Amino acid sequence: MTGRLAAVNLGVVTDAEWAGDPSGRSGIDKRPADGPVSIRFAGVAGDFIGERAHHGGPDQAVYAYSEEDAGWWAAELGRALRPGAFGENLTTYAVDVTGAVIGERWAVGSTLLEVTKPRTPCATFAGFWGVPDLIKRFTVRAAPGAYLRVLREGEVGAGDPVEVVERPAHGVTIGQVFRATTLEPELLPALLDVPGLPEPVRKKVRRRLGVTAA
Repeated sequence: MTGRLAAVNLGVVTDAEWAGDPSGRSGIDKRPADGPVSIRFAGVAGDFIGERAHHGGPDQAVYAYSEEDAGWWAAELGRALRPGAFGENLTTYAVDVTGAVIGERWAVGSTLLEVTKPRTPCATFAGFWGVPDLIKRFTVRAAPGAYLRVLREGEVGAGDPVEVVERPAHGVTIGQVFRATTLEPELLPALLDVPGLPEPVRKKVRRRLGVTAA
């Protein structure tokens, strides 16, 4: 399956009361870059991240959200949502982000990225949009976007193809992980042995199921 990048977005420093970081600064407001952007193992070059206790790191180096899902929200809220409005680094087109399998690998520009986990909505996101009940609505919609780890550094730019070059056979998707860890706990057992699922998510699953690590 091949889609493309509609935009590559970088966070700007935003000072706001709703910022989750103790400094009162957030990088959720991301704006489309004019040209190619370097993707490193630690994240996207030039991207500002405010609350590093919960954002960034190898398993959350890059965040992708689809243009199609953004369009649904634009219609739902009755307002335009530009690329980067979800705090995403990569705005994709014709890529099934919610249906992406954990461990799935994307060749994008000269990089190789691996799907790791869904995004969890937070109060900073709700404050940025000015929608008090956004966390609840975002959770019910269950189209959370996907975090990716960087397997090969390189450059990406708007218009670059997004090619799914490998898809694990286990079939557990971003959407399934999100639903299991939010409103559908009956799905949790399927997550116990998923390769590539970040350890903090795995620990949460074991804790909720009362399972001791082997």
